[in-house]
Amino acid sequence: MSGAEAGTLETSLARALARVGLGAPVGMTRLTGGATMESWRFEASGEHFVLRRAPSAAMMEGRAIGHDIEAAAIRAVHTVGVLAPEIVVELEPDDGLGTGFVMRALPGTPDPRTILADNAGDAEGRELAGQLARELAGIHGVDFNALPEGLPTLDPAEGVAGLRTQFEEAGGDRPVVALALRWLEDNMPAPTDPALIHGDYRLGNVLVAGHELTGVLDWELAHLGDPHEDLAYACMTVWRFARIDRPAAGLASLEDWFAAYEAAGGRPVDPARFHWWLVYRTCWWALGCWRMGRTWREGADRTVERAIISRRTSEQELDLLLLLESEAPQAERERVLPPSSLLPPPTGEATAGELATAISEWLATVKDRMEGHDRFQHAVARNALGIIARDYAAKVDPVDAPLARALLDGTRTLAEPGLLAQLRRSALDKLAVDMPKYPALAVARRQWTGED
Repeated sequence: MSGAEAGTLETSLARALARVGLGAPVGMTRLTGGATMESWRFEASGEHFVLRRAPSAAMMEGRAIGHDIEAAAIRAVHTVGVLAPEIVVELEPDDGLGTGFVMRALPGTPDPRTILADNAGDAEGRELAGQLARELAGIHGVDFNALPEGLPTLDPAEGVAGLRTQFEEAGGDRPVVALALRWLEDNMPAPTDPALIHGDYRLGNVLVAGHELTGVLDWELAHLGDPHEDLAYACMTVWRFARIDRPAAGLASLEDWFAAYEAAGGRPVDPARFHWWLVYRTCWWALGCWRMGRTWREGADRTVERAIISRRTSEQELDLLLLLESEAPQAERERVLPPSSLLPPPTGEATAGELATAISEWLATVKDRMEGHDRFQHAVARNALGIIARDYAAKVDPVDAPLARALLDGTRTLAEPGLLAQLRRSALDKLAVDMPKYPALAVARRQWTGED
């Protein structure tokens, strides 16, 4: 953002802050991360605050709740003792800032890698996981009468139907996602009494100071539903980051996670329901990543980050196979995979992929000139160039509409000889192009091929 743009933001924000008796903002700093919203940290009247906003109406399209309901939900849970931030003021149309609100800043870091490094020991990991589980039990126990009107309810059958619609609209041609959708339909859980669900409860959306949980952020997906959804979402492989050997948020075992939740007053955990929601939210995130490509193409958000997230679908496809492969007969789980479709190294003149690598290497030389959000976007841009380089050096096509349709209809299953091996090979090769550092890739490669 240019100096002029930052000045305009500060001037507009000052109008909002004045409504609650706060002075003009100083030290506006764009926080990194945030795939859908902007977050800015600043100081006003000697205190620290965070502005959370969507600059345009287009960025809010398709969201189940607006910032008004989100802010009301945060206020409600904060009032009853949940570790949510205090809302100071909500943005109004005349502010010219889009939609959003200002929160009082809380101590701690949201950075998953810092949190995991600070709690790397078994005892520390279990303790922090216990705090996360206890807070989640508290969220699920909030009285409905304390919550604002307008929070949607997620019914499992309606949720799966919605995912299937998204899949069809996006082309309906990715077999692993089709496989997951069919499994979800065939294993639908029975109805349960709904509770308040955070909807995005994971490392990255909580604040931790050392070994202490200090805040729960990002309530934009709050709704009513099955508590197992939140329990499972925190345990998705993608949100464990480098600690995928600890299923509970990269911190502890599932046994410790479930026990801490139940000890804090949470409902008894049903492992089968937990597994269903783990598959559901993994499939949900696969389609969410996929949708990012359309968001970029349609111009609602033309950032490099938005485009590159669309390539993370392959992470979730690998995870879905790991979650569902037990449905295949033992002989199919032991079948040798077909050869890789990755191409040998090129010779002669530089290829388009090698030119992308050359640009990425040059960008590395100017990294120290970047700061703040620009430094984050610089890293994203280099990642994008890496994908281009690897994509050029591969022959991987994850699209197979006829197979996807057959899996979705149930006319082909993992009992078919060779099908699981085919899906495994495609998932490995596609992820090696898109996100080769994804920790689960090495795990799957060892498990499926015996290679390191």
